[in-house]
Amino acid sequence: MAAQDVLRRNQDLLNAIAAGDYELYSTFCDPSLTCFEPEADGHLVEGLDFHKYYFTMPSSAPADAPKPKAHVLNTMASPHVRMIGDRCAVVSYVRLTQKMVSGAPVTVRAEETRVWEKKDDGRWVHVHMHRSLPAK
Repeated sequence: MAAQDVLRRNQDLLNAIAAGDYELYSTFCDPSLTCFEPEADGHLVEGLDFHKYYFTMPSSAPADAPKPKAHVLNTMASPHVRMIGDRCAVVSYVRLTQKMVSGAPVTVRAEETRVWEKKDDGRWVHVHMHRSLPAK
């Protein structure tokens, strides 16, 4: 049951990312979240400020222009959950992101591992992630 709860929580996190909803995203994450990801250029990043930057980047559209609804779908392909005791879960999967680029549908792949910790109040909180892009 815990593995399914963590997978559901992980998908909810990916949905918040796809929606560009930093406020919701931050509710899933520990404030000391650590990560290795391509945008960090090989460095271990700690905290949420690094991630918030990508959610709050200014658009090239005028400030008063309505923000178009993002049409993005994230799918966890071949997800695997490894429970480490009853307070830690490691989720590994291939993330398929479908989105529109210049009016055409595009699918991007990334290998992701996310670590979740169960807090004393019973909530699963995202504490670490590692994302790799496939070699070109």
